[in-house]
Amino acid sequence: MEPSVLLLLALLVGFILLMVWGHPKARGHLPPGPRPLPLLGNLLQMDRRGFLYSFIQLQKKYGDVFTVHLGRRPVVMLCGTEAIREALVDQAEAFSGRAIIALFEPIVQTYGIVFASGERWKTLRRFSLATMKDLGMGKRSVEERIQEEARCLVEELRKSQGAPLDPTFLFQCITANIICSIVFGQRFDYKDRQFLRLLDLLCHTFSIISSFHGQMYELYSGFLKFFTGIHKQIYKNLHEVLEYIGHSVEKHQATLDPNNPRDFIDSYLIHMEKEKSNKHSEFHYQNLMISVISLFFAGTETSSTTLCFGFLFLLKYPHVAEKVQKEIDQVIGSHRPPTLDDRHKMPYTEAVLREIQRFADILPIGVPHKVTKDTLFRGYLLPKNTEVYPILSAALHDPRYFEQPDAFNPDHFLDASGAVKKIEAFMPFSIGKRNCLGEGIARNELFLFFTTILQNFSVSSPVAPKDIDLRPKESGFTKVAPTYQIQFLVR
Repeated sequence: MEPSVLLLLALLVGFILLMVWGHPKARGHLPPGPRPLPLLGNLLQMDRRGFLYSFIQLQKKYGDVFTVHLGRRPVVMLCGTEAIREALVDQAEAFSGRAIIALFEPIVQTYGIVFASGERWKTLRRFSLATMKDLGMGKRSVEERIQEEARCLVEELRKSQGAPLDPTFLFQCITANIICSIVFGQRFDYKDRQFLRLLDLLCHTFSIISSFHGQMYELYSGFLKFFTGIHKQIYKNLHEVLEYIGHSVEKHQATLDPNNPRDFIDSYLIHMEKEKSNKHSEFHYQNLMISVISLFFAGTETSSTTLCFGFLFLLKYPHVAEKVQKEIDQVIGSHRPPTLDDRHKMPYTEAVLREIQRFADILPIGVPHKVTKDTLFRGYLLPKNTEVYPILSAALHDPRYFEQPDAFNPDHFLDASGAVKKIEAFMPFSIGKRNCLGEGIARNELFLFFTTILQNFSVSSPVAPKDIDLRPKESGFTKVAPTYQIQFLVR
């Protein structure tokens, strides 16, 4: 028999076996969901508009907790506010594992503060929280860094002289500089070539993982990884950023003063030296590199994207911007910069910022979790290592908590007396033990950047408010804000 015929028969037999055994029977008893096909899983139930749209449609049929097969992998979806809280808060330890995003896996593996699990994650999180606090998280020093960056931004915006511009780049610069000052111990000029290259790599990477092709790779990475595709570009981008981080670490090692840590890298290197005799220490080079790249990406993109969406919403709803500026004028005035102490005196501005985060919904699917042990949840038995997606978008648009979930309305966060009210479904930074490490910094950034800009400028659009399109450019694991033009007019 011809070799080519034998190969064809072998492939045919292999395909038949996969059709028969392609979907492994899970231990335990998973929540209901659409019936998967061998190999394909629930591909036919996935809408081209993306994972999020597909999951929300499935929620209507199966309820707040259901199972979707992404390729051959069963993944439990948590779509309701109560379901997410029961899992991530009430059973926080069981749901504290981290599932890998396939596009990042070759680089990050299970290292670093964001992607580690178990004792490695606990050790790195404790260290990172303590280090951030020591470096000024929530203290005056971080506030002063943000105020300094806000002043630089105001100077840059004045140069535009009211001409229309795309704010994306400048918003990336200011948020990147805050995390760079904490991690690398320095801020960059907005024209610095290395800085511009890092921002370009970051922007390109997030655009890829949010694209339709990025989501398809998540379904079939086991097969697609052997071919040329977007994962190769992600690998190339991350590798270039890691090269920069490596050079920065070398400079830190050469100038390190153990008694005077300047930033996160210094603090880590000092701790690494203290534990050099511990063969099982988590303070090694790999965890440092992946932690730094994780902090850089997460600390830049989320805040800058929120600002991009926020000012787009103000162009769409100019009456909101007017009310914020009225509150700024009453509380702060025009002769001093905003401070964090102003926040509790400005309930409408705070409500607007929360509504921006809710409506922008920039991490709609959250960061994937997995259970660390066989876990009983709502009558179902989730086997150890079952992947779990907390669909944060479902909580942020939960009609049981928000009267107009699909409309931009700051009144969602104000009570009858005009005070800011707490809403259980508001979880843009996730909740529980694995909520966003930099939530405090991000909230401070949003308040100080937002109020400083509106203190100094009115905003206008070349496009009429009714014609402004709020739809994201990409919507996958993250959302990418649409490109638009805005005018900053000196007040």
